[in-house]
Amino acid sequence: MADAGETGRALERIGRADPRLCAFIEVWPTRALADAERARHLPLGGMPFAVKGRTGIRSYAARQLIAAGGVPVGATSVPGPGTPWQTWGLGAHGRTVNPWRPDRTPGGSSAGSAVAVAADLVELATGGDGAGSVRIPAAWCGVFGLKTTNGLLPSPDRSGLASAGVLARSAAHAETYLRCVLDGCEPATADVPATADLPLPAVFSPDLGYARVDPEVESVVRHAVRRLVAARVVRLVDRTCELLDPREAWQAVRSGEPFPAAAEIRRENDLRLDALFARTPLLLTPTTPNRPHGHDGPGELYSTALTWAFNLSGHPAASVPAGFTADGCPVGLQLVAERGADVSLLGTARGVENALITVRP
Repeated sequence: MADAGETGRALERIGRADPRLCAFIEVWPTRALADAERARHLPLGGMPFAVKGRTGIRSYAARQLIAAGGVPVGATSVPGPGTPWQTWGLGAHGRTVNPWRPDRTPGGSSAGSAVAVAADLVELATGGDGAGSVRIPAAWCGVFGLKTTNGLLPSPDRSGLASAGVLARSAAHAETYLRCVLDGCEPATADVPATADLPLPAVFSPDLGYARVDPEVESVVRHAVRRLVAARVVRLVDRTCELLDPREAWQAVRSGEPFPAAAEIRRENDLRLDALFARTPLLLTPTTPNRPHGHDGPGELYSTALTWAFNLSGHPAASVPAGFTADGCPVGLQLVAERGADVSLLGTARGVENALITVRP
């Protein structure tokens, strides 16, 4: 639980850091300080949080957090006009920069939300994930990110691809978010088990059968998975996960334009994932096939290659910090679970985080 002064301290941190990071479009100091006084006796006790974009304050998740005593301090940056790619943000002070490598993008479209959490400006920030827009910036900024099961929470996206999500300091903070937005109950406490029965059976797939993954990114993730096995958090089973490349199916659903093979790609991938989760509760992959690219764009790379399959299938998925490449870029480990298993996925993620705590460069 936060105290009323935490909102003021968050605003001070934003005032100092945001001219450099450009994580916020708007900051609301007068409103936030007034709200903090009124929220002191509610479950969240005035915990400051940020919302994705100017419309984020009207989202279902933001309304639930406010009702539980959360205090919105500002709207975070999202992609601006002038480019078709979404892995960037435009804040009030300029383009949003990655706090680990200012010459690289933080990812997107929940760019500012990830940066605000990574720079310790707020404990959590809302996001939305239609192709990886929470998980990609979480991976590239070295924070926790959750895409909830499609349809679990209200979403304005008519295609059904986008799902509400959160960027947070940890899976425990994400549990606070999920408990509040699901039913308004108390924030997560220590009596919540950090993991299911361990070691948890898991399948590791470095590329889902189709993605071209940066060798160093794959190496960082493989090392993280080996640490999870050594810590007895997971037990790898002798199976893999190979899907059909979902790119054309995702694009067809998003555009609403017919594509003959889209339905078959989606049906076949659903069958393969259903078979996997019928026998194994957890799938592990890199969150992205690549490290953060420069501000001039991704070129021909699809940073979404390993994430958008689960927007099509609807499964909950999280990104947990896995380590760093030699040039100082964060890498994310993606955890995927059965549809509706959001709460148990967060419990598993807490155990994963505990095993992967590292000294950062």
